[in-house]
Amino acid sequence: MAFNPDKLLARAPIETHHQLTRTDTMLYALGVGAGSSPNDLDFVYEENLVALPTMAVVMAYPGFIWRNPELGADWKKLLHGEQLLDVFAPLPVEGKLYSETTFESVHDKGADKGAIVYSKRRLFDDSGTHLATDTRSSFLRGNGGCGTPESNKAPAPKPHAIPEGEPDIVVDLATATNQAMIYRLSGDHNPLHIDPKVARTAGFDQPVLHGLCTYGVVGRALLAEVAGNDATRIKKLNVRFSAPVFPGETIRTQIWRQHDGGYAFRAQVIERDLMVINNGYCEVS
Repeated sequence: MAFNPDKLLARAPIETHHQLTRTDTMLYALGVGAGSSPNDLDFVYEENLVALPTMAVVMAYPGFIWRNPELGADWKKLLHGEQLLDVFAPLPVEGKLYSETTFESVHDKGADKGAIVYSKRRLFDDSGTHLATDTRSSFLRGNGGCGTPESNKAPAPKPHAIPEGEPDIVVDLATATNQAMIYRLSGDHNPLHIDPKVARTAGFDQPVLHGLCTYGVVGRALLAEVAGNDATRIKKLNVRFSAPVFPGETIRTQIWRQHDGGYAFRAQVIERDLMVINNGYCEVS
């Protein structure tokens, strides 16, 4: 089926139910590299377990929906473009959750440049409490020329500017060579991150790390440095992905203080001196 932006935007919300377990919570933390520091213990040990704030992006997650042929996407050429997260309440470590995912807008960049799709997922617990809203863009490199529909529900968000000058805080966190294999067990089974043949089809020499795994690693750096490792203090965490990370690389997060509770940040991989996250913005309470 051909990719049709108007039909995509008109689709009914995707409802996803999730029986979250404490094992899920610990597995996610391990998937984004927690556990290397004694300060990480509460994220990986059931005794006083706490959910990392970035875990909201995988709770009641509908999975890699772009493989659904009804959507008409060239999923092998898809990349995660942006991730925006607003957290409204402390995340549970277990219990019943559900989410509603809607497609918000499609922005055609041209036949040879691809199209960007924004989706929004609202996360709730079983009492109806709105826990978080996850807004993300998917860069469909193989679906350009589709046209930008008038039915778009919202304009594309503007990226947050990074200040000039040296950062106030710099944090280096290593990733493991099997990081993507662990992270995918939290629900993102895109074969780009484990199958070398699929990775080569997408133009990479080897499987790449999930963008949301990179996001989780950078989220750990911010949590420790600007929120005192208190998971309830992170209220907003927005990024734009600029390049993929390969498992085993070291991610350097650069952070600038901007105002009371607001921080700009970006991240690079040290081994290739390459920016992998840009235009980052974090708010803490």
